[in-house]
Amino acid sequence: MFAPPEAYLVLSAAVFCIGVFGLLTRKNALLFLMSVELMLNAANINLVAFSFYWGNVTGQTFSLFTMALAAAEVAIGIGIILVLYRNFKDIDVTEATTMRW
Repeated sequence: MFAPPEAYLVLSAAVFCIGVFGLLTRKNALLFLMSVELMLNAANINLVAFSFYWGNVTGQTFSLFTMALAAAEVAIGIGIILVLYRNFKDIDVTEATTMRW
């Protein structure tokens, strides 16, 4: 009793759309990071769903690599957010246009 692949695709599309909406409408750098994480998780749902559908583990392997990429992205993103906060006392990304040499 498994869900059909279409259900996973609809879930993945919904999560991806929520991530794109958050990326386009927010000014907070933390919410940017969370939106990118949602988009990467939507890709992971697709990879695992198709891996299960075709009966191989290639999608699951790529999903693990995507999780490692997401962890590295968060580590770099938190560093950027700390620099933003230290310089501007705010994590609004519209203020970062004044960060020049």
